Amino acid sequence: MKITMIEPIGISKEQAEQVFGGLLSQGHELVYCGEPLSIQEKLERAADAEILIVANTPLPGEVIRTAQKLKMIAVAFTGVDHIPMELCRERGITVCNAQGYCTHAVAELTFGLAIACMRQILACDTLTRTEKTKAGHIGNELYGKTFGIVGTGAIGSCVARIAGAFGCRVLGYSRSQRQEALEAGVEYTDLKDLLQRSDIVSLHVPLTAETRHLIDREKVGCMKPGAVLINVARGDVVDSDALAEALNDGRLGAAGIDVFEQEPPVDAGHPLLHAKNTVVTPHVAFATKESMINRAEIVRDTIAAWLSGNPVNVK
Repeated sequence: MKITMIEPIGISKEQAEQVFGGLLSQGHELVYCGEPLSIQEKLERAADAEILIVANTPLPGEVIRTAQKLKMIAVAFTGVDHIPMELCRERGITVCNAQGYCTHAVAELTFGLAIACMRQILACDTLTRTEKTKAGHIGNELYGKTFGIVGTGAIGSCVARIAGAFGCRVLGYSRSQRQEALEAGVEYTDLKDLLQRSDIVSLHVPLTAETRHLIDREKVGCMKPGAVLINVARGDVVDSDALAEALNDGRLGAAGIDVFEQEPPVDAGHPLLHAKNTVVTPHVAFATKESMINRAEIVRDTIAAWLSGNPVNVK
């Protein structure tokens, strides 16, 4: 079958040939993509593809409609909110994700952002580079704080284990309780209680109709004064305007934001780019050398499983 990448997935052509070598030896063809493509180039590539490999940029329905031979989409990403799922279902196209590829990467950036916020690392960097002293920039420790985790799946549970190692009390809110999270010391509670009691709130939920603006103006108002919010989930999970207002008013202490309503580049006028005490990154939580190889291998395995008639990670 013709397996076609229509966007880069973070590995070189040589690495792709190595990772997908087993499928190539079985007679399947891999069309590699190393640079972002225009819509027209995606349409041309997809025209005769039987399997598409995509990552995290929106997949236009036009591409799906053009790809008349398409039978399977391997998403080199965890979320599938950027995929036209209804159209895929209408066409009978199987969509599989790469869940679990970046668990440690996202959990680690969660604490990178948390520590950057709590210890005011960016401000201190600027002070040092401009020949100044700490000038009253006294931070806070993670030790002894209450760490609230919204969404205790694989990433949330990993965050819980790390938070426990820092000496935090860990609260959790999720649709269902996970044994892994309980073993990591998570105390489950409702969302309002978690927001009211937590010094740090970290978001790890997928974007769905139910989670869109889960942290809205009312929920932001429930948060503990001076608390820190970390969002490495999806931008639309948070009402950015409400969060920016709370930061600028001093009701919240800081925010670490890796995701926005749009994929970077983020519009220069976005409210969180101008809010006080905010550390922002351009959706890099998942992006490590290790996770890129890991997700390529998961993509390969999901394709192999689908080809064998035993699909996994089906969405």
